[in-house]
Amino acid sequence: MIQGLAGPVVFELDFTQATRKLVGVFRRRYRMAIRMTRLMCLLMMTSLALIPLIFAGHSSARPRQGTMAGEAKDQPYVIEYYYKTQWGHAEEFLTLFKKNHYPVLKKEMELGRMLSVTMAVPRYHTTEDGRWDYRVTIVFKNAAVANDNFDSSTIIRQLYPDQETYKKEEQRRFEILDAHWDLPVKDVNLDGK
Repeated sequence: MIQGLAGPVVFELDFTQATRKLVGVFRRRYRMAIRMTRLMCLLMMTSLALIPLIFAGHSSARPRQGTMAGEAKDQPYVIEYYYKTQWGHAEEFLTLFKKNHYPVLKKEMELGRMLSVTMAVPRYHTTEDGRWDYRVTIVFKNAAVANDNFDSSTIIRQLYPDQETYKKEEQRRFEILDAHWDLPVKDVNLDGK
């Protein structure tokens, strides 16, 4: 009993009826949530299916084949190769690179595939996440040559008759790396539009 302004107020609760009402409310909300979830999934799937159709005619969504073709004809194509060695192994990596990989690159330059191969090291140290030990910059004749999947195995067999030693040393060269990444770059004309 609760004391009210006009006297005692008596509440009679029927727990069975209240429980049924609550269960009914929750069932309706659950069914509505399921319908909404199904509707949202259907809308998302429809949207994802329509995106390619919407952008199919949009010029920026298409790859620019003209740019690649223009580069492939006569423009040099530059790729920078970054090597991050394990601590204490930078000199070993450089020795193996000069012995086993650089001669192959020089042969490819003789074939006219590459215009130049250079290597650089950072003058100062950086943070560990941005650290690299060697940057090899290769200027290819053009983009087509850089991306033509050239098979250098003939050159390698010619330069290194002892294939077992060559493969072992190349494996070692990559074992002592912490990271390696390739970065195609292009110059930006600051005076042009």
